[in-house]
Amino acid sequence: MPHGSEVEWSSFLSAMTLALVRVSGMVAFAPFFSSKALSIRVKAVFVLAVAFLLAPLVATLPNAKVELNFSALLGEVSVGLVYGLTLVLLDEMMLFAGQIVGLQFSFSLVNLLDPSSSIETPLMGDLFQLMGTLVVIGAGLDRILLASMVRSFRAVPLGTYALAPTAGLAIVRAAGGIFLAGVELAAPVLAATLLVEVAVALLGKLSPQLPVQSLTVPLKTLTGFVILIGSLALWPRFIEARFDALLDMAERLISAPGYGAVAGVGG
Repeated sequence: MPHGSEVEWSSFLSAMTLALVRVSGMVAFAPFFSSKALSIRVKAVFVLAVAFLLAPLVATLPNAKVELNFSALLGEVSVGLVYGLTLVLLDEMMLFAGQIVGLQFSFSLVNLLDPSSSIETPLMGDLFQLMGTLVVIGAGLDRILLASMVRSFRAVPLGTYALAPTAGLAIVRAAGGIFLAGVELAAPVLAATLLVEVAVALLGKLSPQLPVQSLTVPLKTLTGFVILIGSLALWPRFIEARFDALLDMAERLISAPGYGAVAGVGG
């Protein structure tokens, strides 16, 4: 018969493993935590530390099933992925808004290698994602996400989650809101550059001798940058609102797997 200390140690290791799997799923996809700027070793140490600290607490929660089996591991992976895949929509929104602005700035052919996806992305898309990450860090949203992940162990005890098809469908529907939110974020620049194009076109009609074609691109770029700098003051409130909506969606999906009427990122 195993001694009590051996049973407690086995239970601790099982709880730590399940917590490790859940937190790893979130770190793999969620904004800031998934950044390639953070080395794999740093992420591994962070995940291990969080799982080690949480294991004694989450193992004693009501209804927790501290047993290592396929269904328990799959459930913990699903919880982490629900958090990660839902919050990653925020990064995709910033990338799409940057693509719209880059097109208006005539930067559509200027691409950089995105370290997070290892593919070429537009210059302005990378800039928008970096500025969005700064807002997330500055507003402390990364700590709010981590706190929500910790609370998830009470809402969904270890080894009890079962991923429902409606959760995946809800995330896909929410992804449609990326386009609306991206257009909303880029709307000031989009409107300003459109007005510049109309003004230059009217000027060309009034004075055909003027080289208006050579004025369009620099005027659009300068005007767009001025409007973009002025609109940065609205970014924290805009990004925080979308982050809160996505985080609320993730919490609803894990606490009520059948929950389907979920607002998207553009809501």
